[in-house]
Amino acid sequence: MPDTQNFTQLYSRYYNVLYQDKDYLGEVEYVEQFLNSKKNVLDIGCGTGKHLKIFQDKGYEILGIDMSNNQIEQAKNLLGANANLQLAKASEFSFNQKFDNIISLFHVMSYQTQNDELQKVFANVHKHLNIEGTFVFDFWHGAGVLSDLPTVRIKRLGEIIRLAEPVMRYEQNIVEVNYEIIMGNESIKEQHLMRYFFLPELDIFATNAGLKLIAAYKWLTKEPLGTAWYGTAILRREK
Repeated sequence: MPDTQNFTQLYSRYYNVLYQDKDYLGEVEYVEQFLNSKKNVLDIGCGTGKHLKIFQDKGYEILGIDMSNNQIEQAKNLLGANANLQLAKASEFSFNQKFDNIISLFHVMSYQTQNDELQKVFANVHKHLNIEGTFVFDFWHGAGVLSDLPTVRIKRLGEIIRLAEPVMRYEQNIVEVNYEIIMGNESIKEQHLMRYFFLPELDIFATNAGLKLIAAYKWLTKEPLGTAWYGTAILRREK
């Protein structure tokens, strides 16, 4: 059976290779324009720490959480053994401080497929944000997904092949993505459930948690969302 909602040790081993073309610097500089200050940043779903490393180099105090022990170990190797990283779910992390900025990138919020779990994530963000603190995340946008349905994708990087086969779960606003990674004689399968969102529902979840959705854009732009697949949401704690 495929691993569900997790990154196996083998997948984690190939993670940085599979996403070597990802523009981490461009993403950090895009997100940075929405942040409250340059004091600190907490990254929910920090993965192997690539975004945090750039923030660290820019002088931010950095903290991160991830639910994959394999990813956390790789992040420690990149950021240093003393990096403040926590193995935890987005709904359950706990730090004895509040933050000016919280980010969650690479569609981590779209992994929150259950309403109660998503609401807990927003509540936990509110708990850890300073007044006027900012929460920025990217997400799969419903209008984009439904107007341009996902198809089977094949990604080849040297000897590594990754297959991604989607199954639509329309009643749940979820895309079931079945991955298979092939490297020589090794083969692993994982199933990732990705939720797509519409702005009115994000606004409801935010409001219920005491946050305000102040803007939403097409990812990496300041253009209206329209039918873009990927969106950026900027939230603020006002009280």
